[in-house]
Amino acid sequence: MQLIGPFTQILPLTGMPLKGALKDEQLQIITNGGLLVENGLIVAVGDFEQLRKEFHAADIKETEGDNVLLPGFVDCHTHICFAGSRAKDYAMRIQGKTYLEIAKAGGGIWDSVTQTRAADEETLTHLLLKRIERHLSEGVTTIEVKSGYGLSVEQELKQLRVIKAASNQTKASIVATCLAAHIVPKDFNGSQPEYLEYILNELLPVIKKEELAKRVDIFIEESAFNGDNATIYLNKAKQMGFDLTIHADQFTAGGSAVAVSAGAVSADHLEASGNNEIKLLANSNTVAVALPGASLGLGMQYAPARKLLDAGACLAIASDWNPGSAPMGDLLMQAAVISAAEKLNTAEVLAGLTHRAAKALNLTDRGMLAQGMRADVQVYPVNDYREILYQQGKLKPVIMH
Repeated sequence: MQLIGPFTQILPLTGMPLKGALKDEQLQIITNGGLLVENGLIVAVGDFEQLRKEFHAADIKETEGDNVLLPGFVDCHTHICFAGSRAKDYAMRIQGKTYLEIAKAGGGIWDSVTQTRAADEETLTHLLLKRIERHLSEGVTTIEVKSGYGLSVEQELKQLRVIKAASNQTKASIVATCLAAHIVPKDFNGSQPEYLEYILNELLPVIKKEELAKRVDIFIEESAFNGDNATIYLNKAKQMGFDLTIHADQFTAGGSAVAVSAGAVSADHLEASGNNEIKLLANSNTVAVALPGASLGLGMQYAPARKLLDAGACLAIASDWNPGSAPMGDLLMQAAVISAAEKLNTAEVLAGLTHRAAKALNLTDRGMLAQGMRADVQVYPVNDYREILYQQGKLKPVIMH
């Protein structure tokens, strides 16, 4: 058993609802606090001196200087298992080319598919681990990672096996998601429904057998899959025992309605969500996931985060780190930027990066500092937690294991 501290401030992020707007006054702040840990789990959080007296047999790891302790961040939406670059796409985008024009010119998702298919498992694992370790160094202790740049049974399995291999080589916690339904691959000779049946029949049973992922995702959009075909696919995947998440309402509305009706754990993107979609999400158990990195990368509006919270939705914030639309991958910086644009207070942002993001992954053992929770924590070298968003991602944490 180890007692760590004292911390200038501890923000346990406990006692806050999972849905709806929050106030900074709801943030509990423990001053001169301590964290008692055993076997990777939290035993107690409270006053450092009191814990030292109560657990006098514990090893003590004393901290120095000013420090603020937070739960580790949870990034519930990334595409960081890929090879190659899409810098030429970005150059075209800032010249004014549209998403579809770039795809027709040989860019877009298919370009990443081609480059990722060409990489062997060893290369992909190395690239993925580099991105995981960077995320971990920036306070992200749980990382969702999607496939979706393989788009064939063989290549999707390669990606998912790489994700599994990487998860065994890092201290970060990795959650795999099958996004074989990203787009219909150019080399598939068939329709949308035929491709989705191919995934259902040939790929998902192998994923289940090898325990490569417990979640499936689908991109509902004009350039990908329509709502009707997606609904059939999602319902069948759910019957197979998979959790569901959906790329919804990125450029056009409609995907969030499918997500809610299918009982998806989350609906991600939501830049095109209107009042009807906001109301649907708020009245459901589906987590609304804002992806400010995609808005920054594409130069488009943010998800209506303020309206979603005020309507009563559970809002998480994720990076969407990917080679095309969101190449930056700095979760805290993106959260700080959307908070200024959408007027999200500190409590709402921190909740959206921790326990609300954990809910988007169906994880109940992290995202707050409380007895029995995972001891996934990060420390910022400041004396006031408000410095963290104020410095807009330039202040980096110290990770403690």
